[in-house]
Amino acid sequence: MPLSANILQSLHSIVGDTGFVTKQSEIAPFLVESRNKFHGKCDALIKPATPQEVAEVLAACNDHDIPVVPQGGNTGHCGGAVPNGGILLNLSRLNHIREIDALNATISVDAGCILHNIQTAADQAGLYFPLSLAAQGSCQIGGNLATNAGGIHVLRYGNTRELTLGLEVALPDGRLWNGMRALRKDNTGYDLKHLFIGSEGTLGVITGAVLKLSAKPKDHATAFLGALSPADLMEVFALLREQFGEELTAFEIMPRFGLEISIKHMTGTRDPFHTPYHWYAVVDIATSRPDSDLQSDLEDALHPLFDRGFLQNATVAQDMEQANQLWALRENMSEAQKREGGSIKHDVSVPVSKIAEFIEETSHMIGNIVPNSRICAFGHMGDGNIHFNISQPEEMKKVSFLAHWNDFNEIVHEMAEKVGGSFSAEHGIGQLKTEEMELFRGGVELDMMRALKQTFDPNNIMNPGKVIKDTKGG
Repeated sequence: MPLSANILQSLHSIVGDTGFVTKQSEIAPFLVESRNKFHGKCDALIKPATPQEVAEVLAACNDHDIPVVPQGGNTGHCGGAVPNGGILLNLSRLNHIREIDALNATISVDAGCILHNIQTAADQAGLYFPLSLAAQGSCQIGGNLATNAGGIHVLRYGNTRELTLGLEVALPDGRLWNGMRALRKDNTGYDLKHLFIGSEGTLGVITGAVLKLSAKPKDHATAFLGALSPADLMEVFALLREQFGEELTAFEIMPRFGLEISIKHMTGTRDPFHTPYHWYAVVDIATSRPDSDLQSDLEDALHPLFDRGFLQNATVAQDMEQANQLWALRENMSEAQKREGGSIKHDVSVPVSKIAEFIEETSHMIGNIVPNSRICAFGHMGDGNIHFNISQPEEMKKVSFLAHWNDFNEIVHEMAEKVGGSFSAEHGIGQLKTEEMELFRGGVELDMMRALKQTFDPNNIMNPGKVIKDTKGG
């Protein structure tokens, strides 16, 4: 049912003219998911300016059973920030850096802060915030926290969860929990922040966070590698990890098809090698040691890998410009795949030791369903996160290819679970994968999730229908 005039007036009185939008033409850009797969609707777009306003909005909605969908930068891929009625709670006005404590190596921020702005603030303080995503120029830290985002540096620094010391959260009943403690040791009962990290706004709204900073890297080296197979790249990864330890900050893999479409569709890109190879990797080594020479160290480490047959070619960037050009080949793949036609995408994780097996077996099964499917399996080999994407065969119509969406989902997700992995790695569940939650996380695990949802949000106003199916009424 549409919201009554009294309720709308109540919400307007909380956030004022600047934070209150009901004109549908102005709301429309906020209702579409980044991949254009989900389109939503809502009665009002609410933009609070303070954590207290967020809490007051939730209290008003809770009193009247009004659904609330929290939204950050809306860069997600699973429809988690797309509303299906009620209000859309956009946090873009909550965008202040609250405090930087250089000695404690922490930064306290509003949930609506753009990730890139946090990185810049840390850099200006002589420190480093390592969370790095392709969408970092528009995604907000609240959304990163709500989905426990990963990115290219998880290998060294961990997911967003590992980068978080404290949270501030507005609860559905209108209370504001201040857990903004900048402590690395705090064993006082349940660690409540971890309930909200990865919860996708289904338990409350994250309004602030205390994040860990690290020493700024003083030297780094980047290499682009050519190999015959993921199995060979696994050997390369293991040997580089053994030699460099935590200085190995990123190890990203991509197939020949991924490189080809990046070069084809993205300006300013070129093949680093004259000879094509089946598989490639982008490697980053970084250190805060001031007396290092990582470029030479990386070159020396790669030489014996040719003799052992694991590498076919390699180039080490000579400066930051070259390093950025090499990374662009990996980072542009998702956008390039959009321009290549229909694609069916998956975000899964598997044990690192199972990556090669997973890619090989899953690719074979996909080919049995749709011959000549072009596999673009790429991602973060160092933490087992594989974006197993499939592009339509060149001779096949897009609509016919996309009709196999459910078939491919079943294959990829079941194979990931078969080898001890997960059907969702870093993009969350949203409304896209609720059926998979029922299938793969049933029983005791899902019962515990439902119990938490019922405890924190008994009226089921918080992002209903996302992550787990509706819990209202038990």
